[in-house]
Amino acid sequence: MCVQYLTTANTDWVKTHFDLDLPASSSHDVFPTYPGMIILKSHNTQRTAIGPARFGLVPTWAKDEEFSRKTYNARSETVSQKPSYKYAWTKRHFALALADAFYEPCYESGKAVRAKISQANREPMAIASIWDTWTEPETGELIVSFSMLTIDASEHPLMRRCHKPEDEKRTVVPLRPDLFDHWLNATPDSALELLNLDSIPELVFAE
Repeated sequence: MCVQYLTTANTDWVKTHFDLDLPASSSHDVFPTYPGMIILKSHNTQRTAIGPARFGLVPTWAKDEEFSRKTYNARSETVSQKPSYKYAWTKRHFALALADAFYEPCYESGKAVRAKISQANREPMAIASIWDTWTEPETGELIVSFSMLTIDASEHPLMRRCHKPEDEKRTVVPLRPDLFDHWLNATPDSALELLNLDSIPELVFAE
């Protein structure tokens, strides 16, 4: 479960991989309900876009935006069935959350130690996500929000070292660069095929 990550400010990397200009952001540390930069694609116009979105998906039917405090991660095994995520998934609302690193607790010392995880090459990451829009009832403001997908990490050499020994091992899915377009253009079936450990670049514990 990823509850904190660092959104990237690497404008050159974003331009190189997506040909988009990274907007300035007031947030670097991102927690649930905070804004983080995502990239998404319109399947009507075929255009990609970048901008801030709330970390924690708020489905269209939610009564208030506090819903996002419990929907920041979506399990790949159930994302197509859960009411919170089903609409976004079936409508191909696939996004990439841009991050320099994310944090998970490591208990190898016997205590919870916050571990910072980044790519081995120290480049930014694009994490497989889904997005949706929600209209604020009183103001009419349209809020874009997202959830990161998670998969079983029990066989991952680094991520299986995180969380309590008795807890299920999970990880978000930073995608290899050659899979970015595949994710943004995915169907529900092809998206599931991308949510596996082989899609993840080499990760390390960062200083």
